[in-house]
Amino acid sequence: PGAPGRGPAPEARGVRQGQRGGTRSLLPSLPAAAGLVMLLPPLRRLVRRSLGRAPAFSCCCPGRGPAPSPRGYSSSAGRKGLVLGVYAKEKEEAVPQFTNAGETFDRLVSGKLTELLSISGPPLKKGKTRLFHGLHQDFPSVVVVGLGKKAAGVNNQENWNEDKENIRTAVAVGCRQVQDLEVPCVEVDPCGDAQSAAEGAVLGLYEYNELKQKKKPVVTAQLHGSDGKEAWQKGVMFAEGQNLARYLMEAPANYMTPMKFAEVIEQKLRSVNSNVKVHIRSKAWIEEQQMGAFLSVAKGSDEPPVFLEIHYSGSANANDSPLVFVGKGVTFDSGGISLKPSSGMDAMRADMGGAATVCSAIVTAATLNLPLNIIGLAPLCENMPSSRANKPGDVVRAKNGKTIQVDNTDAEGRLLLADALCYAHNFNARAIVNAATLTGAMDVALGSAATGVFTNSSWLWTHLYAASILTGDRVWRMPLFEHYTKQVTDCPLADLSNVGKYSRAGGACTAAAFLKEFVTAANWAHLDIAGVMSNKDEVPYLRKGMAGRPTRTLVEFATRLSQDKQSV
Repeated sequence: PGAPGRGPAPEARGVRQGQRGGTRSLLPSLPAAAGLVMLLPPLRRLVRRSLGRAPAFSCCCPGRGPAPSPRGYSSSAGRKGLVLGVYAKEKEEAVPQFTNAGETFDRLVSGKLTELLSISGPPLKKGKTRLFHGLHQDFPSVVVVGLGKKAAGVNNQENWNEDKENIRTAVAVGCRQVQDLEVPCVEVDPCGDAQSAAEGAVLGLYEYNELKQKKKPVVTAQLHGSDGKEAWQKGVMFAEGQNLARYLMEAPANYMTPMKFAEVIEQKLRSVNSNVKVHIRSKAWIEEQQMGAFLSVAKGSDEPPVFLEIHYSGSANANDSPLVFVGKGVTFDSGGISLKPSSGMDAMRADMGGAATVCSAIVTAATLNLPLNIIGLAPLCENMPSSRANKPGDVVRAKNGKTIQVDNTDAEGRLLLADALCYAHNFNARAIVNAATLTGAMDVALGSAATGVFTNSSWLWTHLYAASILTGDRVWRMPLFEHYTKQVTDCPLADLSNVGKYSRAGGACTAAAFLKEFVTAANWAHLDIAGVMSNKDEVPYLRKGMAGRPTRTLVEFATRLSQDKQSV
């Protein structure tokens, strides 16, 4: 059989690849064989006997490398690629400085890797690759990737660990090059940080192609060697968590409805941990809870709203105060009566990015068996224009009794979050963290460089910031001044307006100030993830599409909280 996505190998003169296990019949080409079979019965029997005596070849014999293929065609079955790291030279005349795994492999091939790397071009720059063939029978294709400066550490200007980011980028680029060769398996050099290497491999290879007939070849990434197996597995779990968020965000809105979203998360959670309870709340329950702000957004669509509630009990003491995650879950945002421009509106299938990232973070935490109680809340609905939809100037009542004048129906996310945040206070939370693709103003302010964080707690900010340095998915603190609160409380018809009175000025800040009116908890943070919702080419280890950010930062944050015994 041919390589994935390429169909069967072409016929060769005198050789034909069989149906199973690389079996080959020593027959003439197919047209000639057909002619022989039609001649005489005795000759037909002779052909059958020759077929039965055909020798069988393994597609990848141990210690022998790939079996020969007809007319130079190379089947991918049984082949492996290898990704190895090399650091930047400290001196111009120095020999290439490989990682430990790279040095071991170079010795195995009697220094040929060093020789080829030296004569094949200039020293490898950070994130660049070089491909070599035929160095070793077990690895027909070896990709050497540039890791940049060795032991670069934390870059205080960039606010991330440069070593980890360099590894993620280099490994992702190397794995994609192996994928382009249609090699089904790649072993990855841990590069001194197996978790980051695993994240780079799993994140870098992911692409949403659920609805395409023609798909890229599936490549399985494995750790090369035995150093760092636990860290590698942890990295795989972190990356798969982010990939789950990417999947949820990328899926078309007619496939990822509020109910479908809830069902996907329920299924994932039940498959990874038994200490989880999932409640998919109906419209009737939402009405009982008097979540009038949430319902006012949902009523414009024929898709019924869902309130997803997740309880993960990871702590040894079930009564320990939980971390509560809240995520905005607008599965499609047309803007409502305040309709968005049609250009780019399709991207609003990812307006449930807040719900996707917090729910995926909980799935990952449950997979890791984090010793922490976590509750996840996700109000899920569509924001659509109809005769039942909110109209500009309408006044709605939130769960805590406050009235809200809806001056812009496209500022709907804060209405969902207002009710969900009120409900979050029922759980004696250790901390409440909400995430939402809330404002275009956040994208204008920070672009895709970092998530904007608005918080009333320096303790909470410290943990979020430290987590983001490790993950490379950065956060940046934004102001929660009273200056912005006055702009949403100065409202002619209600307690609050859902937009600031100076319109677009400080839009991300006035949105955060609005949410603060529904929070009494001492430790609360609002993450505006609108700017990091999608990736073009800014993060090199993510392909173009929905980014699933900042899932890994949320998981690392939860991990830090599980280790911090401070009573708050």
